[in-house]
Amino acid sequence: MSRVIMAVIAHPAFSRFSGWIACLPLIGRLWQKFVGNPKRIERFVKFAIVGTIGAVVDFTVLNIMKLVFEAIGLGEGWDLSMSTRQIQLAVANTISFSAAVISNFTWNRLWTFPESRERPLGSQLLQFTIVNIMGLLINTVILIGMDQYLLQNILPARVSYNIAKAFAICVVLFWNFGINLIWTYRGIE
Repeated sequence: MSRVIMAVIAHPAFSRFSGWIACLPLIGRLWQKFVGNPKRIERFVKFAIVGTIGAVVDFTVLNIMKLVFEAIGLGEGWDLSMSTRQIQLAVANTISFSAAVISNFTWNRLWTFPESRERPLGSQLLQFTIVNIMGLLINTVILIGMDQYLLQNILPARVSYNIAKAFAICVVLFWNFGINLIWTYRGIE
């Protein structure tokens, strides 16, 4: 995989894109540190592949749970400030996100950061879980917010919340990678 990553980094289109990103305030310096470390890029690619597997788990469970909750009427008649649809999405998202986190933790420990297996499983899982609870909050706010305020009125219901979910997953990918690299997998090069 390292040869492929080195080929991508050496490509002129990547160099132009990288130069543009490097000029941006705030993230430019972080980007330069990132692309200057091929091992970190390889880990990010692995993290993204694991995240893709997690996204398949997440989407699958989300859609199954949403159908189940619609069928049983979860949230109907509840006296909350959220609509039945929002309640169902929030609960389904919590379950689906949790299933994806278990998948992602397992594959990241085994493949992306194999050196981390030398550390105690319990404390590492706790750190990963804390990072992902914040990720769940970010994910849920984006999912419900985009669905309700941007997409719900212009797209069919299932398309609306699935597009919102895809966007939320992309945002949380960067949150999870950054914080897990700094905290959960700290010191692993």
